[in-house]
Amino acid sequence: MDLKEIQNLIKFVAKSGASEVKLEMDDIKITIKTGSEDDGKTYVQQMPMGMPQQQMHPQAPAYNQQSPAPSSEEVAPAKANDDDKYITIKSPIIGTFYRKPSPDKKVFVEVGSEIKEGDVLCTIEAMKLFNEIESEVSGKIVKVLVDDSSPVEFDQPLFLVDPS
Repeated sequence: MDLKEIQNLIKFVAKSGASEVKLEMDDIKITIKTGSEDDGKTYVQQMPMGMPQQQMHPQAPAYNQQSPAPSSEEVAPAKANDDDKYITIKSPIIGTFYRKPSPDKKVFVEVGSEIKEGDVLCTIEAMKLFNEIESEVSGKIVKVLVDDSSPVEFDQPLFLVDPS
């Protein structure tokens, strides 16, 4: 199981509302625990199972780690010099970016489109689920940063929005 699959699993568990999920495979044991609703953090614990003792070394890194999962913050200020006045809408999940609800439909938004909070901007397919990405800001689409049907990473910039 690679990092992308684990991140997708974390997102799926967080959206499902489950408080704890345990997954055991041949050589991996993963426990995902979500905190209380107030806390909003997700923790992943991963440790290899069945490791022979002779491979363990006293100064080897610990395999039993807990680290907070990345936040699913969707909107953040842009970093580029020219784009300081724009807001960057970023991908909250890993998946495939689609500008249209289906191949025969119109795109959700284009450059110059006026948007408001709650408007659907695109869909991202992750693990055979199509997630509608809604705007958390109002403004005007200045630039679409990703091509249709392209893979996107967590926190990858998708759109630049002029909030004025």
